[in-house]
Amino acid sequence: MTNALLEVEHLSKSYGGVHAVEDVSFRLFAGEMLALIGPNGAGKSTCFNMVGGQIPVGAGRIRITGRDTIGLSPRQIFRLGVGRTFQVAQVFKSMTVRENVETVFASRDGGLGFLGRAGSAHRTAAEEVLALTGMAEFAKRPCADMAYGDVKRLELAMALANDPKLLLMDEPAAGMAPLERVELMALTARIARERQIGVLFTEHDMDVVFAHADRMMVLNRGRLIAEGAPETVRRDPQVRAVYLGEGLVYDQAAAARRADA
Repeated sequence: MTNALLEVEHLSKSYGGVHAVEDVSFRLFAGEMLALIGPNGAGKSTCFNMVGGQIPVGAGRIRITGRDTIGLSPRQIFRLGVGRTFQVAQVFKSMTVRENVETVFASRDGGLGFLGRAGSAHRTAAEEVLALTGMAEFAKRPCADMAYGDVKRLELAMALANDPKLLLMDEPAAGMAPLERVELMALTARIARERQIGVLFTEHDMDVVFAHADRMMVLNRGRLIAEGAPETVRRDPQVRAVYLGEGLVYDQAAAARRADA
């Protein structure tokens, strides 16, 4: 494959004498679900946040759709066609579901004009995104009244409102019930393939990772120790030793303990 949406080359970041990320390189392609996993302290959050612009790059290069993004702010990266969701959903609780999505369209087009006229100008587009994510029936509901699983789906709708080429998802299943996790990631995978969006996501729930990732990358102590299809990574002796465990048994309680650690 060529023409990667995301190209990361020799990415590194140190804090004092600690190498949080060391010489990490990878590519992500259109329509692909790529999982970044590793034990606590492996450097995955640092790597992920350098890609999104939340953390300055120590060394290396990041290109999104061919453009070098080193030194760009998160907002500048957003304008390149990048969507982002967070471990703890980031929405405006005082607004309705539809108003949340309208703000993204207004911001993408250069201003918020809060909200009135700007909101009505983007209403049809917002309703289309809500329908795409199964949220149309909640359009007029205040976010403060929403169940958390629905809030996470709203956050996905907000990320899609930017019409992204690249979607960054930081532990998308965190805090959700098991069935909600499956539904959210199945929805994300379907949309990614239909719209040819590249998705980079971190996740502690191995059931989610193995069910939905096309490829996986495993970090340990800042270094990339394995990359490939889920079954290839599952069998990797080094991965089994440092992260997954010999039995490769995944259960919700274990995933929750890892997430809380």
